[in-house]
Amino acid sequence: MKTNQWAMIAYITIIGWIIAFVKSKEERTSLVSYHLEQALGLAIASIVWSIAVGIVIAILPAALSGVLSIAGFLPFIFMIFGIINANNGVQKPIPVIGKMFENKFAFLQA
Repeated sequence: MKTNQWAMIAYITIIGWIIAFVKSKEERTSLVSYHLEQALGLAIASIVWSIAVGIVIAILPAALSGVLSIAGFLPFIFMIFGIINANNGVQKPIPVIGKMFENKFAFLQA
């Protein structure tokens, strides 16, 4: 597989991340390492985001919880940005949260 394909697969659920991590181990480039890092950061941020939105929805009245339910799609939108960047072969961070996860996971460095 091409390296940008491994980078794209990394964004598709945590199972896709594990597959990309294991299968690209021998021929990992800086592009794959970068997107593995971004995808792992996105997965962690998505879990935190889901918990936070769930708590707020439980507290707020039903009318406002509908608006916050739409906010649950934010991690999906960020995932699409990551996949597009990986497909184009660029090492561009995910909007808003991507900079927080650059060079944070030393075990992923090529």
